[in-house]
Amino acid sequence: MLHEYRDEINELKATNAHFAKIFEKHNELDRQAKDADEGRAHLSDLELENIKKEKLLLKDEALKLILEHKNQA
Repeated sequence: MLHEYRDEINELKATNAHFAKIFEKHNELDRQAKDADEGRAHLSDLELENIKKEKLLLKDEALKLILEHKNQA
């Protein structure tokens, strides 16, 4: 997620508990979606759609925090 901001992500994960939680939740949802897509987990289409929507919301929130962090530097 947002690999072009790797340095900022590492710094925020270490200094911002809210960001770390968002990042961890996004990764967990990403794992769930991949498991479903690859047949290791069984989710309904609606469940998978909801996971993907939540991932996007978390990614948007993480990006907002990253950009705010960059602007403060």
